[in-house]
Amino acid sequence: MKMAHRFVGTVTLTALLASPAAAQVQMVVPEGEAQQYWSRWRGPSGQGLVNGSGYPDTWSDTENVLWKADIPGEGASSPIVWADRIFITTAEGGNSASILSYRRSDGERLWQTEIPDTTRERLHPKNTNASATVSTDGQLVYASFGSKGLVAVDFDGNVAWHRSLGTINNYHGTAGSPLLYKDTIIIYQDHDGGSQGGAFVAAFDKTTGEPVWRTSRRASVGWGSPIALNTGERDELIVSSQRRVQAYDPATGIELWTCDGNLFEVIPTPVVGHGMVFCSSGRAGPTLAIRPGGSGNVTDTHVVWSSPKGSPFVPSPLLSGDRLYLVNDMASIVTCYNARTGEVLWQGRLGRAVREGMSASPVVVDGKVFFMNDSGQTFVVRDGPEFELLHVNELNATTLASPALVDGMWYFRTNRELIAIGN
Repeated sequence: MKMAHRFVGTVTLTALLASPAAAQVQMVVPEGEAQQYWSRWRGPSGQGLVNGSGYPDTWSDTENVLWKADIPGEGASSPIVWADRIFITTAEGGNSASILSYRRSDGERLWQTEIPDTTRERLHPKNTNASATVSTDGQLVYASFGSKGLVAVDFDGNVAWHRSLGTINNYHGTAGSPLLYKDTIIIYQDHDGGSQGGAFVAAFDKTTGEPVWRTSRRASVGWGSPIALNTGERDELIVSSQRRVQAYDPATGIELWTCDGNLFEVIPTPVVGHGMVFCSSGRAGPTLAIRPGGSGNVTDTHVVWSSPKGSPFVPSPLLSGDRLYLVNDMASIVTCYNARTGEVLWQGRLGRAVREGMSASPVVVDGKVFFMNDSGQTFVVRDGPEFELLHVNELNATTLASPALVDGMWYFRTNRELIAIGN
């Protein structure tokens, strides 16, 4: 793959990456007890990075399975974990959507709370009314249901608050997981008009659901999730969506900078490291490595490197050390880049090529990267400088959701079950 590198003015790439400012750029992550669990989309790191060891790397629908629990309905949302609780969303046909809680130790379903809103929404065949992953601070569970609104429930399933967002007019339905940032919940919904106006990014008080700020956007579609990073001098809210990547002040919603280069449809969640934020877009489109901290349009000044094609359409990137992993889910090919420079280190095929055949985002644990496809296969690849496929695990069930990993255990959501896998 030929790489198109961009440089910042006359500053060399080597000097840029070696600067103290580059080392300070990092994802804003939840602190304290949240670091022990999988409390949000892509885990405590927000990037699919798993600390610790003891996680099995082989399984099937019977091998290393500790328990299975039925999930009524369907959904692409991933499970999250806090203490002995698992939380997940589901849609049982029609216009309904629910939050469910399971006991982590044995898989018993504890409660199911239906969302008090049945607003109809157009949906893609792979989408449902339950595509966004919930988030928790250990007190409340926060869920985004697009046209059905934003809702918070307590650990007993009681609705603490529900905030209507109006009808979201997005031709494939809505997605995008809520971001817990300090005392607020932040979401964005890119769409082409609706009952309360067009695209927006907004923050809500996490205790009451009251609006804190709302900023209009110019985008007609988008299904990604926002992230927050710190540059060493300020926090930035990053939204990678239609045609561009934008940064906002997460306290006020004021736009800080914008960068062109995304394609029309954007789903992957950005990752952060080495002084850059990595944003992928399109159906095997480009990936941009952007230095945050700028002002105005930074396209010509802050793009450190870019790849013209081969990026994920649905799965998010994975950054492990100096290696950036991207899955071209239109062809089932994984590419490993040198994250600092954009150099391609290797490429490898993950099973049979299937167009849009991978939805789950990869995770890395114990020196191995795990890539999942929609058929329930997990490809276990060595986290290293060369492509080494170790083996393939089979769940034998449709699997669109990403797993949660806590205390040596994997938690998978298939099209019919919640499955706990451990040694």
